[in-house]
Amino acid sequence: MKGKNFLIASSGIYPYVDNQDSAKLAYKIARTANSKGAQTRMFMPRFGTVNERKHQLHEVIRLSGVNIVIDDDDMPLIIKVASIPKERMQVYFIDNDEFFKRKFIFTDDDNQLFEDNDGRAVFFAKGIVETVKKLKWRPDYMLIFDWFTALLPLYIKTYYKNEPLFHDAKTYIVLNEETFETPMNKGLKNKLIFDELPPEIIDKYENPTEINLLKNAIDMADGVIVRTKNIPEAIARHLEEKNIDVIDVSGIDLDEDEESLKNRIIDAFEEKEPSN
Repeated sequence: MKGKNFLIASSGIYPYVDNQDSAKLAYKIARTANSKGAQTRMFMPRFGTVNERKHQLHEVIRLSGVNIVIDDDDMPLIIKVASIPKERMQVYFIDNDEFFKRKFIFTDDDNQLFEDNDGRAVFFAKGIVETVKKLKWRPDYMLIFDWFTALLPLYIKTYYKNEPLFHDAKTYIVLNEETFETPMNKGLKNKLIFDELPPEIIDKYENPTEINLLKNAIDMADGVIVRTKNIPEAIARHLEEKNIDVIDVSGIDLDEDEESLKNRIIDAFEEKEPSN
């Protein structure tokens, strides 16, 4: 793994989010990759639930200042960074006051999904790419966690298809148990139309359920990391049809069996590398 670059994109990363299995998995994959000599860059939204003072977030002026267009609206991109204590790893926070300042993540205090989750997800995907471009950093592997991040492979393969930094990157989708039936409203399709994405791809986002978002991400991926034994049947069938590379870490306790996690995931990536 020495000399390889891992981009990890998730709606949550431990310790900034500590109540999600995926947040712990993202952190532990990054830590193990680092221990093997790889370089990691982790990205998550700067949700209002993140305590900036406690975690010592600070804005990186040279990375901020880009305006990202979402459905004809210019949305300022703010990039904040924090270092995970004792790990020498940095997390990049994608921020925008309109999208992420609220003290909730995906649902309001009545447990209703936010109507603008689609715009927030598009902003997050574009924000990651624009930040990587400013960093001039070329990822070898991209690990995509959860439905909120599932638009990143779409935008890299279409809107940013001419960006050379991503041409050789291998994308892996991390599959957890689904939690939302329809996490994005149908306005997502209009945003994709505005960005002039191919019509045959836009049509796949007519019904933006969590399962459909993940299926479409898998269509553009090189592999999947299976975190749960309870994969939705529709996703399982889709994987069989795709005959895609699968790294299975279902059933591993992240707190008690980290060695197995390392062997299943990082060692699997090492095996894919050509020998010298």
